[in-house]
Amino acid sequence: MTEPTNNKLGWMLDNALQMPETLHAILLSADGLLMAHSQTISRDDADRHAAAMSGLQALARSTAEFCGGEISGWQQTVNEFAGGYVFLVAAGPGAYLAVSATDRVDMEAVSFRLQELVQRLGKELTSPPRQGIGSRA
Repeated sequence: MTEPTNNKLGWMLDNALQMPETLHAILLSADGLLMAHSQTISRDDADRHAAAMSGLQALARSTAEFCGGEISGWQQTVNEFAGGYVFLVAAGPGAYLAVSATDRVDMEAVSFRLQELVQRLGKELTSPPRQGIGSRA
């Protein structure tokens, strides 16, 4: 697969997939735009899934009241299917990380690894303030 030029964080997602039974990983913005993807998924498929994951995250946030929480308190959603799981986690301000896995995956280990990855991604997604912007002598 050809890697897009704007997939500079793809290597971090590939690293997350070194766990047994994980399949694909994508990083997306809150509005469903693809930010990065693992090598295991094509750019077109990653774009399509990023849009779907954005909707899934919005739906999950809107149900937070059901368990007495605030909408802004959403952290993670796990969906189970006959053949596997989709993990969707908050990855920083306006960014989400989605990973798919087979039904044989160690769910606890994946959740832990994703939280580690979110910490690393947070550092990459946060850019330092520019110096000298907005001040004139």
